[in-house]
Amino acid sequence: MAITGASGLIGRALSEALRARGDEVLAISRSPQPGGAALRWHPERGLEPADGLSGCDAVVHLAGESVLGRWTAAKKAAIYDSRVAGTDTIVRALAEAWPRPAVFISASAVGYYGDRGDARLDEQSGAGTGFLAEVSRAWEARAEAVATLSDPPRLCIARIGVVMAREGGAFARLRRPFRLGLGGRIGDGRAWMPWIHLEDVVRGLLFLLDRSSCTGPYNLVAPAPVTLAAFADALAAALGRRARLPIPALAVRLRFGEMGPALLLVSQRVEPGRLLAAGFAFRHPAAGPALADLAAG
Repeated sequence: MAITGASGLIGRALSEALRARGDEVLAISRSPQPGGAALRWHPERGLEPADGLSGCDAVVHLAGESVLGRWTAAKKAAIYDSRVAGTDTIVRALAEAWPRPAVFISASAVGYYGDRGDARLDEQSGAGTGFLAEVSRAWEARAEAVATLSDPPRLCIARIGVVMAREGGAFARLRRPFRLGLGGRIGDGRAWMPWIHLEDVVRGLLFLLDRSSCTGPYNLVAPAPVTLAAFADALAAALGRRARLPIPALAVRLRFGEMGPALLLVSQRVEPGRLLAAGFAFRHPAAGPALADLAAG
């Protein structure tokens, strides 16, 4: 099993879960660690060796420049190129591989849907507008190019929501200010947040790996999206505090520039329709208990 982004939040947890069930993990990395099972790659150029994926059962492609940080022109180019050029590189490596991996899971993001207000969104909903929607459309289009290969791998595209985890992601960043009583809703609190517990991200990816009937896009989000106001209340309650200090939308724009509204104020009421229809059972379907689980760790 080969994984790009194996050192990231999701990649580490997925690698641990795969090893725990007896799978060998081959990390695809710019800087492989000595002694580990790994392939070196240059996302813009290719793998070393070019046919290094030969014999792998599956490839999970998670790598991409973090979207956090002020969106200068250089930062936006890095976000776009790391996903688009990186996926091109993996598809070329799949073309060189023989025997070819049977499954290719390529990450995407709920940013695909853009800012959609209160509209309920599932995998049949069209792409939205804005920078992250543009990136996600191009990202997915590059992954879909595997269909042109002879004997192509089964392709699943995982549109991942806002990941909640003890070790990183939104929960880890917000835990300290909320514990200090400095947390509150962002903006007017009405925007919808498509969140998911890290454990369910990993379980969802394993489900897609193992189910031969699963193909195409899947929303990896909890089945109960929450508004920013409800999320702030649930997080404060999980930490034994109250959400007393709302953050005005203007402050978000001034502090973070273009990134702020695109990540913190956008409303995406995304639901995991296809994942549920395929029979996946979430371990953490509701925000309150999920955040309490993380807070207890």
